[in-house]
Amino acid sequence: MSTSDYYLVEKKGPIAWVYLNRPAKKNAMHPPAWHDAPAIFTELDEDPEVRVIIVAGKGADFCVGIDLMGMMAELPELMDAEQKGGVKWQLLKKIYPLQETMTAIEKIRKPVIAAVHGYCIGAGLDMITACDIRLCTKDAQFCLKEAAVGFVADVGVLQRLPLIVGQGITRELAFTAKNITAERAEQILLVNQVVEDYETLLVEAEKMAQQIADNSPLAVQASKDVLNFGVGKSIDDGLKYVASISANIIPSHDLMEAVTAFMEKRKPKFTGK
Repeated sequence: MSTSDYYLVEKKGPIAWVYLNRPAKKNAMHPPAWHDAPAIFTELDEDPEVRVIIVAGKGADFCVGIDLMGMMAELPELMDAEQKGGVKWQLLKKIYPLQETMTAIEKIRKPVIAAVHGYCIGAGLDMITACDIRLCTKDAQFCLKEAAVGFVADVGVLQRLPLIVGQGITRELAFTAKNITAERAEQILLVNQVVEDYETLLVEAEKMAQQIADNSPLAVQASKDVLNFGVGKSIDDGLKYVASISANIIPSHDLMEAVTAFMEKRKPKFTGK
């Protein structure tokens, strides 16, 4: 498994935990946070033992966003007073890999659950919108912060958040850069569930992950693939795609096991084959 100065990976049966592990800096995202994610999530996606991934934060907060000072050495173009074409061209090339940090989470076939506590700001919000499901503690606060610091959010939240909460809410959050509470986040469907505290959060995230892991990996991963494909497509396009996916994964050992388990009145044991 790839090592990282930002992420801590722990595997527990079919569930992999990916912790944002820079608590002294409230998990602000410095260079390793951006560089290491694609390899970590790709390796977990390719690990046959892992069926679900949970992303959580160590310390007092999930993530307070980009470590701007920590990234200055890698992004000197941001403060270049000239801002000539060559400088902008160089900056453009550097933005794409930062986007891949979040896209890597979205594009893997295994479901990813975000377990959020404390502050989830800027890049932290980018990250959780790339996850499939979001849970949070009642003290969690969320903020699409970039407009307040002179940026446009450019690594995915403006593309993904409208699919979760709608255009109107996204524009409100993007234009005001205000904090919203866990209660408000649940109202707008940003999070699926609000729980009492951090310990409960981890328990509930693991419980949901286990429910997912108990199902057929083939069916779960194919469902995520079909849902991702359907974004921005017509219903007809989506129907044709899911028909091809269905035809490709059926029959399977998982399907036969489901039928056998039903006849034997027991819980199925899926292998993903």
